[in-house]
Amino acid sequence: MIAILGQLFDPVTLLAMLGGIVLVAMFQNGVGALGRAIAALPPLLTADPSRDRDAARGAMLKIDQVAQLRGLSCTDRVKTASPFLTEAARKLANTDRVDMFELWAVQTLADRAQRHGAVHKVWLSVADAAPALGMAGTIIGLVGMFAAMDDPAALGPAMALALLTTFYGVVIANLIAAPVAARLADLSERELAWQREVADRMLAIARRENAPLRRASIREVA
Repeated sequence: MIAILGQLFDPVTLLAMLGGIVLVAMFQNGVGALGRAIAALPPLLTADPSRDRDAARGAMLKIDQVAQLRGLSCTDRVKTASPFLTEAARKLANTDRVDMFELWAVQTLADRAQRHGAVHKVWLSVADAAPALGMAGTIIGLVGMFAAMDDPAALGPAMALALLTTFYGVVIANLIAAPVAARLADLSERELAWQREVADRMLAIARRENAPLRRASIREVA
């Protein structure tokens, strides 16, 4: 079994396959998107949108309390571990108009969704390119076999190339790229969901605190 597995590993063929896949993904999506797709790999194991959502909800309770007691200008004093929530609290504290905060939230979440979609598209490109390049390698191997029919010693390497490229294409597409793309799509959907929840909650707080009667009561307390 070990000997068979050892025969499945051909560094030259594997590197050629990986190089071709990277070139296809780069041409389809650009260098920047490819770099972000590679940088998105570590969060696959560490990201936990449910934990982030629960922490954000706890922080929103504090932000709501601060807004009621001290006004919107003090909401950025609540410390959080989430960069998005920290930035949102800062925007909420420094905004003069509710519609400007709403515009910032919509644009920020739309940009984030676009970046996530671009990364997801890169891994889908890899999943599509791997079997195609594997089939191309198979055709090259078959051509080499037919061209070397008079030389039995040359048939083995050509057949190995034909089979290995197909094998690498299937493995890369179905065991690596497709699962990564699915996982990233799930993480993106769940992350954007709680961030939209936070933005809606902050927008509701901003509208409440900017009501004329509410502003008057805060001035009286102050």
